[in-house]
Amino acid sequence: MDNKNIESAVVEKPDGEESAVESRRSFVVNAGLAAGGIAALGAGLGSSPAAAATASRAVKKEVDGKMTTTISLDWNEVYYTNCPLISASNVDQELGWTNEEYAKIGVKFAYFRSRPETDWYPHYIHNQENLIRFGGLFPPIHVHADYRRTRMLGLTHVPYEGGCMMVRAGDDIFKMSDLKGKRIGITKSRNTLKNDWWRIQEHQAILAMLRMNDMTEKDIKLIDFPYPDDWYDDPDMLTPMVNPTWWQLKRDHKRDLAFRPLETALLEGKVDAIYSQSNVFQHIQEATGQMVAIEDLSRYPDWRLQVANIPAIITCTDTMADKHPELVVAFMKGMIRVGRWSNQHKRAAAAILNKQTYYLDEEDTYQGIKHVDMVPNLSAQNMAMVNIGKNFMLKHGYIKNDFDVNKWAAPEFLAQAGKELLESTIEMKKLEKIPTMQGRVG
Repeated sequence: MDNKNIESAVVEKPDGEESAVESRRSFVVNAGLAAGGIAALGAGLGSSPAAAATASRAVKKEVDGKMTTTISLDWNEVYYTNCPLISASNVDQELGWTNEEYAKIGVKFAYFRSRPETDWYPHYIHNQENLIRFGGLFPPIHVHADYRRTRMLGLTHVPYEGGCMMVRAGDDIFKMSDLKGKRIGITKSRNTLKNDWWRIQEHQAILAMLRMNDMTEKDIKLIDFPYPDDWYDDPDMLTPMVNPTWWQLKRDHKRDLAFRPLETALLEGKVDAIYSQSNVFQHIQEATGQMVAIEDLSRYPDWRLQVANIPAIITCTDTMADKHPELVVAFMKGMIRVGRWSNQHKRAAAAILNKQTYYLDEEDTYQGIKHVDMVPNLSAQNMAMVNIGKNFMLKHGYIKNDFDVNKWAAPEFLAQAGKELLESTIEMKKLEKIPTMQGRVG
């Protein structure tokens, strides 16, 4: 069943359908106000000269009927964006090593939303030439298929987060076959510009769990829950944020329903089951004692079942790659350095990532990453998982155009970054003092 058929197959619209997901909007708006207000105050954006400079660099463009804004292009600047998942970029927010790599070549490096001229949409449609994104898989696939050409620079995969089926703990439902004839909720964003990545994640995992239990979508009722998903356009959310973790640190993000939009619908009895990401979200939900997973894709040995908007993917524009390869290499050098440090200091990395991601706590975060290679790669297995995600999106109508994943990959930047780091290490070793008979006592 494709995405459109799910819509036409819906015969039941729960009362108050938006209330179950409205918390997402209120959460990010309130957090944005707090974080952005501090950033604006610190940057002195209220002054007339600053306001005039901001206005002069704002570039507005209509995309699919929606007005978007970005900062004007300056190749002496590189901006980044990431998702709250496991990546070297999220660790680097504390270390700042990628910023060091750009400083070496005289380039400014900053979070894309630190600029008031730039709205949220570059994170989803990559409409900013000097932006590098490290985040979930589905939006970049959508961009490369239907919006513009990009380059895939690296991947980081968390092996076992495929997804699970959550039900109310008090219900007499213990296995997937108990859901026959029952209602499984699925979200549907009304924001047509951005990629509906959470719905894709839900859809893919629900079908996989049904299949692994010899069931099909005909055995259950898939219930749409449309929601506005328009917080990106709220003026209050467009105040600057110097770091992507600011809004998470302003609220108890692990227990806020912003990224668990169907949890309320489940607990209120509007549906009988919902998708949740394995380990991430799942452990938080189960800790309430109100919900339990009756199926978990992460327990299967089949790695093809683990494409839950991951592997996390690094992408840049084709323009940056072709005209300014040194900017791409600088970013990848930072990611390699941070990834290596994270591999050597998994507990420290977990402490940093716990501030941003959706594991239960720091120990749960450590358990989630202890077997993860934090250095981005373009391994054959990771590439195969990207292809699985792309093919699912194409088959079910989430993208219009097909493309070759192998041709999307640009391994030369990762290779060059590794080469330059090795050369730098060799030079540093050459400069180390050779022991002699001379020197201080002691």
